[in-house]
Amino acid sequence: MRRRSAVKVALSACIGGALCFQPALPTHQQSQHNHLNNLSASADSSNSNRRRKRTSDRPRRPPPNGRSRARTTATAIERKRAPHQFDHTKEEPRPFTDCPETYVKQQSANLDAPLFKFSDDDAEKLTPVKEGTHIQSISLDTLFPNLSFSKKFCSDSTFRDDLRNSMREDVFNSTPAYSGMSEKARSMLLLPDSSLQGSWNCRQFTSDGELLRMKKLTAVLKQYLGEDAPTGDAFMETIGSLCGSKPSTHWIDIVGVMDRRIPHSWHQDTGRSHNGDTKTVLLGFSKEDNYNGVGVFSHAVKLKFERVADDEHPPNVPVVYPGLVIQDEYIVKPNFSQGSELIVFSDVDTLHSAPDVAYRSSVMRFM
Repeated sequence: MRRRSAVKVALSACIGGALCFQPALPTHQQSQHNHLNNLSASADSSNSNRRRKRTSDRPRRPPPNGRSRARTTATAIERKRAPHQFDHTKEEPRPFTDCPETYVKQQSANLDAPLFKFSDDDAEKLTPVKEGTHIQSISLDTLFPNLSFSKKFCSDSTFRDDLRNSMREDVFNSTPAYSGMSEKARSMLLLPDSSLQGSWNCRQFTSDGELLRMKKLTAVLKQYLGEDAPTGDAFMETIGSLCGSKPSTHWIDIVGVMDRRIPHSWHQDTGRSHNGDTKTVLLGFSKEDNYNGVGVFSHAVKLKFERVADDEHPPNVPVVYPGLVIQDEYIVKPNFSQGSELIVFSDVDTLHSAPDVAYRSSVMRFM
């Protein structure tokens, strides 16, 4: 489990949607970490020799500063959080849920929730958001007509699993950050309960004469939808085109916390909307066939005024609202069903969070 966690921690999203592989520690921290480990190993060896010479009534010397070297070393490591990890916090209790499907089926989508206004909002200085434009549901049939795509996707779990797994494998195989990994690391990252990230932009990966990037996805689409099905590249790029005129092209398959009830952790992914039309797109993968309900997509709060990140805020870094508690009457829980397999929203019009109880295989985010 520790090795698996270490592999995940070492992967982080790059600016522009491409994925870069970063070491778990910056160079200077890694040097410090290695130095501390060497000191600890040397000290352990020295202490072992002294213990053999020590008489039974000789008092033992306490560790320096009253703390163990292991704890000092651990505190020297600063771990980074992946973007989707801002969807929940570990500081608050997360009780197990024996039957998440029963819990979510008691929730309503609350699509007509009132608009939320911050206490410091200045109506004279801020841009109001038009009601009815915050969150849009989209059907796969709208994007890929005459294929009965929505019906097949929602009613056939084998198709959903094959579609998802082929997308993950194609992204993994074509992302430079993953090249050179051991087979063990590869198998762990491709496990269905592991989140995976990369880019939905396929054209950047076909410049060397390659006709297709998403080869396995193409084969799955042809197998289930027939010869008129789109290629895997067209599937990715068509959904990605909903992200607007200046997308980051970042893609991530988010699993999240399962079988637990978690507190909402409200945030914006970037707090920006380049050219005024930048959108976030979510493609849901339901847990059961013919599902019609909540728990697949992120929960959201519709804002009365646009909320744009300060100029000083780093790009592609989430804007978090720690401690913000929002009453349930304001929380929208978007519905997943046949004909509503995707949702689209602007990051400056809404706050969002992982659902308090997730009931899904995963949700894919295109930005």
